[in-house]
Amino acid sequence: MRPDIRRAFLWMSAFYIAMAYLESAVVVYLRALYYPEGFDFPLVPMDYSLVGTEVGRELATLLMLLAPAALITRSALERFAWFCFGFGVWDIFYYVWLKVLLDWPSSLMSRDLLFLIPVPWVGPVWAPCVISLGLIALALVILHGRSRSVSYRVDGWSWALLIVGALLMIISFTIDPLLRVEGIDALASVSSMGDAGANALMRGRDYIPEHYPWPWFVAGMLLATIGTLRASRRA
Repeated sequence: MRPDIRRAFLWMSAFYIAMAYLESAVVVYLRALYYPEGFDFPLVPMDYSLVGTEVGRELATLLMLLAPAALITRSALERFAWFCFGFGVWDIFYYVWLKVLLDWPSSLMSRDLLFLIPVPWVGPVWAPCVISLGLIALALVILHGRSRSVSYRVDGWSWALLIVGALLMIISFTIDPLLRVEGIDALASVSSMGDAGANALMRGRDYIPEHYPWPWFVAGMLLATIGTLRASRRA
């Protein structure tokens, strides 16, 4: 592997692990305010302005994950690889720090509100952790290929498998709140105002995820794994 890539791993890992601590610290404060007895569904309604702040924080987090990658290389493919590496390390250590600070999750089966953009994502903790490991593996494949040859590229079929796989996994997180009206009212009414917004948030007290649609996730992970393996063969 190229010396510049090897040197970057230590500092990039340290940055993303520290960033995960900051993210988990914010969650510690929110749960102390809204879930003093411990986090679980149904969700406690939040003021719409705070929900908007949370969406803004998630956008800022994505930018912070991308910025070091943009600074370290001019190659779009290598930037994508470093973003995948950073996202994977950050997300795994986010749960590691929550376990250290809150002794949560109690197990990998614990349900979590994963994301709010562009719609709410809900799923068990093990699912984003598996995705994070896959992102780290894909990043290592790409960076290894680029270190062997600057002409290394991910072929079109691999990209197609990776993209379709990612979409299927996203569906596994979003299909339940999308199909259940009370879930959407509660979680996706970021711009709701006045009585309508308040009523939507009140209905959110009834939203409890039932069965995680894991077949969507498995299908997506299978396609993404095949895409990663194809890319590794070219590397």
